[in-house]
Amino acid sequence: MKLDAIYQNRDLVALYDALNPAGADTAFYENMAKDARSVLDIGCGTGLLTARLAQQGKDVTGIDPAAEMLAIARQRPAGELVTWHQNDATSLQLGRKFDLVIMTGHVFQVFQSNEDAQAALTTAFNHLCPGGKLVFDSRNPKVCGWKNWIPEKTRKTVSITNIGDVTVEHDLQSVQGEYVTFETRHYFPGTSTASPLINQSTLRFQNQESIANLLANAGFSTVTWRGNWDGEPVRDNSPELIAIAHRAS
Repeated sequence: MKLDAIYQNRDLVALYDALNPAGADTAFYENMAKDARSVLDIGCGTGLLTARLAQQGKDVTGIDPAAEMLAIARQRPAGELVTWHQNDATSLQLGRKFDLVIMTGHVFQVFQSNEDAQAALTTAFNHLCPGGKLVFDSRNPKVCGWKNWIPEKTRKTVSITNIGDVTVEHDLQSVQGEYVTFETRHYFPGTSTASPLINQSTLRFQNQESIANLLANAGFSTVTWRGNWDGEPVRDNSPELIAIAHRAS
């Protein structure tokens, strides 16, 4: 799995928390974890949720392939309470089981092939205790949310300590079947508007049926679906496909 530059460049990683603060999704996952004693966070990023769960007294392990993201995660309050690993979800073998596995922030969409997506879900299954559950999210392709990924609708400015004001915008480049490619442009202080720091990303928008098939192939017995962070069922106009997949007892 190829890592985007946005997860490896120290300046870009510094923006991540300002652009992705705790919100309704964070509260949803905290609620999912309330009865879990142990949690594996696959694709934990800068560890915002991971550390929060550790502060709540849970045995938490955070996994991410990006060293720069983990560097921030380790420095968080309660970061010392988390077991951190730099690793890829497709090949992870920790030799232990967890009550709950989570993949947040639409990380599932970075897996470009069926092979990688299947490997990630199988990894999650293999790290679950009997009766445990996997919870993850993917954007619903039926709402075509990428149509709004244009500078006029995505541009925002955030203030970063020791950096200053940084303006960030997305610009849709192409839609080819399930694959959506877009640029993220970063205008740092002193940067010419003609020469932003640009990262190009491709995300895969799988439909509910495709994801359900992958979960079944991984061994999950039942799956409950939610369409938004308030817990409503999935509908055609739901922004999210949130899977709560159970490993049989």
